Formats: sequence, C-alpha cells, structure tokens
Amino acid sequence: MPFTVKENIHVAGWATTHGVRKFRDHVTEADSPPVRRLRAAGAIPIGHTNMPDLAISSDPASQLYGRTYNPWDRSKTPGASSSGDGVAVAVGMVALGLGSDSGGSVRMPAAFNGVAALKPSYGRFAADHRIMGQEPMLASQLIPVDGPIARSVADLRAAYEALAGADLEDPRAVPVPACGPRPTGPLKVGIVADPAGAGGHPQIRAAIDEAATALERAGHAVEEVQIPRLPETLECYGKLIMTEFGVKWPRIRKLLTEKGAQHLDLFMERTPHTELAEFLEQTGARLGIQRDWAKFLDSYPPLLGATCPQPVPGADLLPDDTDAESHARMMPAGALCTVTSLVGVPAVSVPTGFADDMPQASSSSA
Repeated sequence: MPFTVKENIHVAGWATTHGVRKFRDHVTEADSPPVRRLRAAGAIPIGHTNMPDLAISSDPASQLYGRTYNPWDRSKTPGASSSGDGVAVAVGMVALGLGSDSGGSVRMPAAFNGVAALKPSYGRFAADHRIMGQEPMLASQLIPVDGPIARSVADLRAAYEALAGADLEDPRAVPVPACGPRPTGPLKVGIVADPAGAGGHPQIRAAIDEAATALERAGHAVEEVQIPRLPETLECYGKLIMTEFGVKWPRIRKLLTEKGAQHLDLFMERTPHTELAEFLEQTGARLGIQRDWAKFLDSYPPLLGATCPQPVPGADLLPDDTDAESHARMMPAGALCTVTSLVGVPAVSVPTGFADDMPQASSSSA
C-alpha cells in the first residue's frame, strides 16, 4: 500500500521541512513511530505532502511548494494543514495519507475532499513532534496527534490496527488492546448538529438527520444534545495554544512570509497569550473539562455531528489585516473538532454526500 506523509512527520532520509525554507535541508535519520509502524505492516511511503508553513496558517500554501488545490473546485479550500494528504488520497495518488491533527487538521481535509479520516485518542498512536531535535512544550505534547486519511472506513481500520500501540520513542503511547469489548445492546447516540450556535447549511443538517434516522432504525436511541462547557473549552484551548505560540512568536514569525503570518496575528489579537499563573490554571481547567466529558460520553458513548456545519469555504481563508470580524466567523465552524482535540477523545470524519456541489462529512466522536 503506497502512502504519503505530511511534511512535518519524519521519514528517514528525507528532509522534514515543515514547509519553510529554513528547514529545507534538515534530513531526518530515522522514521517517526507511525511511519515505522506502517512500513512494518508492508506500506510504502512515496513522498511528503504539502502543508501551510509550520502547519499554523489557514492558507493552503507553503513557501517551498506553493498552493494545494481542492480537486473538486480549485476556488475552494482543500482544508486544514493536512490538506496535501487529503488531496493525494482523494485523487487516487495513494490509498493512505498520514497527517497530524490538533484541531481538525486531518478531519477538515477529509471532509472538504470527500474522503475519511481518523483523529485518534491521546496516547493511542505513538508520535514524534520534535522540530530540529527540540521537544514540544506542554500544550503541543497534549493536543496534536498523528492520524490517517483514507478513502474508506475499512482502510482507516486497517491503518488504525497498524498504528495503535506502545513505542519506546513515545512514552505517552499506551499498551492497550486495539479494540475494546463490543456493545451488548443499543446505544444512546448524542446528536451535535450546531455546537457553537453559528448556524449550518440545510443540506449538511439533512445528512446528519439521515444518519440519525439510520441509527434509530438499527435500534439505537438518538437524542440532540449540547456538549459540556463549550465556551470554556474553546477559551482553554486558545489560551494553552496561544501562550506557547506567544513565547515563541518572535522566532516563529521570522520563518513565515508576511501573508502567512496574518492568520496567527489575528488569532493572537483575539486570544493573547497569558501569564504563567493563568496558563497553569488552564491546565487544571482542561482536566475538569475532561472529567465532564468522561461523564458525558458515559451517557452518550457515540456523538454524531458535522465535521464542519458550513459549506467548503473559498481557497483564500486569510482575511485582510483589519478584518478581525471575518476571522472570528471562521472559528465556530470547527468547534467540534477543536473541543475533541483538547479533550483527547477519538473522532472520525466520513463522507455523507454533497452541499452546494462540494463534499461534506459527518463526524463521530466517542
């Protein structure tokens, strides 16, 4: 099985460039754990895939390799930072793409290109997110995970079985069985149609309702729910991520083009980095949110919602420098992806049809 690898995941003998000129000659000596596990299962890496500079911009372009295009419509975005793998899988270059996700970065490209993706739970897959040998800071240890993009759920399952498991290179990865006990009876399914209250496209809502009806016909109980502590969760995510970015921002900005820095400039205006005491308080808030989610998922083991409740946006997601309001409207669409990343629960995005002649997807979390 040929597979592609996102430009920020190490493959032995290849440069891990992160999309920027600074690292174009940084050749890696060893595979990262997920690449090594896929090789051991017989898969063959055939190339790195394009991503935004340092995976921190919504603009689907890198200063090294240019723009990634959505194969359904070049005027639409191909998704978040793992868009190169999403496109490679969608057009049939490969059967599998290996990306990373810290708030929707494998799920959004899957949704916008008409394929499937898995964001594993924290500790399920081993990973190595060091840059030039430097270990990531706390939020960058807790939130980002590597995950597969494929054309079918069956292919995702095959990738999952190869990737799951402990590894000495990553002490976070847990040595537990790949599969738990099967449910013994009907489940209570929570429907999260519009988690942030930002509204949704009627065709996307119709696809969610159709999936809910199919679950009801299969004997499961379906109930529309609100996820716990959403505003607090989004605030916690922003403060943890942006405080770390704020510390490193003077060095990071030098690596980016001026346009590529706009996205983060606006995000930092809305969520400025905090002082040490506030950052530490947010690490405690995250634990409380996880505790509430554990109780929530005990009542509703699977959740069903839209990966993105809005149609595929245009390719140029970067607003003008002064258009903070436009930037703010972009964020609620990914709320379900954001909160599941902070909490560390698994989520899968699967195609459910089309909205405005572009692919759409539902997301299931558990």
